Amino acid sequence: MKATRRLFDEDSRLTEFTARVVSCQTDGRTWRIALDQTAFFPEEGGQTCDRGWLAGQQVLHVSEQDHVIWHRLAQPLSEGEEVSGSFDWEKRFWDMQQHTGEHIVSGLVHSLHGYDNVGFHLGSEYVTMDYNGLLTREQLREIEWKANQAVADDLQVDVSWPAPDELAKMPYRSKKEIEGDIRIVEIPGIDLCACCAPHVQRTGQIGIIKLTGMESYKGGVRVYMLCGFRALADYRQKEESSGAISALLSAKADEIFPAVKRQKEECDQLRFEVNRLRMELIQSAIRQLPEAENACLFDPNLDKGNSRRAWNLLCQRFPGLCAVFAGSEQQGWQFILGGGKGSAREAGQALITAFSGKGGGSPQMFQGQISGKRKEIEIFFENHLTSKEI
Repeated sequence: MKATRRLFDEDSRLTEFTARVVSCQTDGRTWRIALDQTAFFPEEGGQTCDRGWLAGQQVLHVSEQDHVIWHRLAQPLSEGEEVSGSFDWEKRFWDMQQHTGEHIVSGLVHSLHGYDNVGFHLGSEYVTMDYNGLLTREQLREIEWKANQAVADDLQVDVSWPAPDELAKMPYRSKKEIEGDIRIVEIPGIDLCACCAPHVQRTGQIGIIKLTGMESYKGGVRVYMLCGFRALADYRQKEESSGAISALLSAKADEIFPAVKRQKEECDQLRFEVNRLRMELIQSAIRQLPEAENACLFDPNLDKGNSRRAWNLLCQRFPGLCAVFAGSEQQGWQFILGGGKGSAREAGQALITAFSGKGGGSPQMFQGQISGKRKEIEIFFENHLTSKEI
C-alpha cells in the first residue's frame, strides 16, 4: 500500500482536510481506515495521537505501520469514498508546545553537559525526558532559565528534509535509528534533531517552559516538564492548593512553609506524647495479665511499631509463646507471635490455618493476619498453641 501523505508535516496548523479512503479493515469490533492523506498525527515517538473526527465519526486511535497511517473508527467507510476530517486543535497545540519545549531542553542538556535524550513520553498530563547522565538541581535550574530565554528570543523553528549528502554533514540528535527520508527540526543555536512530530512555528508560541521535577533513572535522570497552557493549568492548580492551605493555617501565601513547619513540629511532639502514654497503658495491661507460660495481648490502637514494642515487653515477662494482636473483629487482626519456647513458625502456621489468615516468619518470630472473634482466638491460643504441642 502506498505511504500516507502526512499533511501535518507540510502545515502543523492545518485542522481540517479532505481525503480519499484507500482501505477499510476490521478486527471484528472496530474498523481501521487508511486514507491517501491525513492531518492526524499518529501515536509515535513517545507522543499520543491526535483526537478528532473523520466522516462524522469520532476517531478512536491513530497509528502508523509501514508508512501507512491508520484511523480507528466504530463504523466502516467505503473504499474510494471522499471524507472530511478535523481534529482537536487545543490538544494538538498543547502537544506542539510540549514537544518543541523538549527540543529546547534536550538541546541544552546535550550542548551544556553532553548527555543524550534516550527516552521521551508526552502524555495528557505530563512530559518526561530521560537522559543518560546525571544532573544536579543547580544545573537543572540553569537549563530551565536558558530554555525560557530561548522562548523569549522567539526563535524560528525550521523543518527540512536534507539530501543524504547534506544530512551526512549535520551533527543532528536522534533517539533511534531512522530509515528513509529524515525530517530535521532546527532551533538555531539551541537544537538540531531528527523528529517526526508537529512543532510550533516560533519558540515564543511555547509561552513558558517549567521543569517540575527530576529523579534518578537507569543510571541517568528523568526530568519532568510542562510547557505553555499545561504549565499555566498546573500553576493554577498549585495556586488553589496554596490558597486553601494558607486559609487553613491563617498564614499569608509567602509564610506557608514556616507555618507548615511549625504544625509538623507540634504534631511530632503530640505523636511522641501519645506514644509515650500508649506504652504506659500497654505496660499496665501486661502487668494485669495472669501468671502463665504463654501470653497474648489484644489492643485495637496499636500500630506496627508499638506492636513490636509490646511484643518485646511480653517476651520479657512470659517464658513461653507470646502474641500481640492489633485490630478488631470487624477488620481482622494483625499479629506478632514468638517467644522463648516452641517454634513461632509452627505456631503461626497453626493460627493462620485455624482462622483463615496469611503470614510468614522464622522459628523465632512469625507475623501475619487473621480473622475471627477475640474470645475464640484466646481459647485457641490457650488450648492449642502450647510449647509442648509445637
